[in-house]
Amino acid sequence: MQNIQSLMETLSGWVWGPYMLVLIVGTGIFLTFRLLFWQFRMLPLAFKQVFGKHDQAQSQEGDISHFASLMTALSATIGTGNIAGVATACVLGGPGAVFWMWMTALFGMATKYGEGVLAVKFRVKNEKGEMSGGPMYYIEHGLKWKWLAIIFALFGTLASFGIGSSVQSNTVALAVENSLGVETWITGVVITLFSALVILGGIKTISKASSVIVPIMAIGYVAGGLIIILTHLELVIPALKMIFTYAFTGEAAVGGAIGAAIRYGVARGVFSNEAGMGSAPIAAAAAKTDHPARQGLVSMTGTFIDTIIVCSITGIVLVMGYIMAGNNFGDQTGAVLTIGVFDKLLPGIGGWVVTFGIIFFAYSTILGWCYYGEKCCTYLLGEKFVTLYRIIYIASVFVGCVATLDLVWLFADTFNGLMAVPNLIALLLLSGLIVKESKDFIAKRKSGELY
Repeated sequence: MQNIQSLMETLSGWVWGPYMLVLIVGTGIFLTFRLLFWQFRMLPLAFKQVFGKHDQAQSQEGDISHFASLMTALSATIGTGNIAGVATACVLGGPGAVFWMWMTALFGMATKYGEGVLAVKFRVKNEKGEMSGGPMYYIEHGLKWKWLAIIFALFGTLASFGIGSSVQSNTVALAVENSLGVETWITGVVITLFSALVILGGIKTISKASSVIVPIMAIGYVAGGLIIILTHLELVIPALKMIFTYAFTGEAAVGGAIGAAIRYGVARGVFSNEAGMGSAPIAAAAAKTDHPARQGLVSMTGTFIDTIIVCSITGIVLVMGYIMAGNNFGDQTGAVLTIGVFDKLLPGIGGWVVTFGIIFFAYSTILGWCYYGEKCCTYLLGEKFVTLYRIIYIASVFVGCVATLDLVWLFADTFNGLMAVPNLIALLLLSGLIVKESKDFIAKRKSGELY
């Protein structure tokens, strides 16, 4: 077991080295300039697509609505990264890491937009009449590189058992044990059963569950954070000042280096919103839409909600707690640190807000990532293996609850990073098509052909 962990540590360090971070952020910056800052100019329209009522969209090809596709994607992205990941970034990279999470998200919105466009552009109908899409399809049909599509699908399938199931269930089990004293295997049985009830129903059941769970959990968590901020307004300006200052000075970061703030801010930001990973476009491909660019707009709002809103709440509250503690996070990290800070700043219920947030965030991520992994597995082996995949995935939920935390996170980090490489290559090489579809969308809206 020690040899396996050592191997995974080496591989994870290589995968998430500086070259990967430059590739991920660089792709977002490249697409931002090629699209002339599209994510900022079109954000109001993007939110209108998500939350407005568009009867026209319901008659289009697809399996689920724009809202349901976004909730499915958010169910997979809003997870432990928003709580444990932000805390880890702050401890290892200092308060300045929050700033670099924001930068990753702002440029990552362009990346997520491009993923959504290509997902719809190259989606296909499967044997059941359902839509299938994602990086494996736009790599195969857009780049004509079947071999690279297979590599992505393989890494995506393996990643689903890490970031999708075992990491999430592991975090829930430890949080429940810490707060309620319930043994991890008991939590494992409960969360596995609840996962099975939804997962075995497929994308429509998953999207319905996500459309209920995601808004409630996100609003509840954000509300708790806002209460803390509003009741400690005297700490808000100092916290923001510290975030911006330490982002460029490296103070309070590991080793006192600015590189630590950038590294952990970017890495945990990407882990949280998954821009460039290639996971979200798998859900985007199932949406009922009349144009690839419209779904691209919907997709990019996910990054905004995940990082600019939810992660910001966690980050700002943590830095407020850091200031109250005399510029010291103590010896805690991850979800335990976030629970402690929320409980200190909002006595009585703060810790419970985080605990229940972790439970529902993680549960929704388990559901969303099952769909991602299932589509990757189906691409590799065919529809007949769907049921077998779901059974193995459900079993991995329980394994995560009783496995060693370090090994689980290493596995998740490694394969999550590996699946990004083929996807980013496709986004860069197909960027001209993304620009073309964007211009076509604008032209058709101006002519009245599209609403």
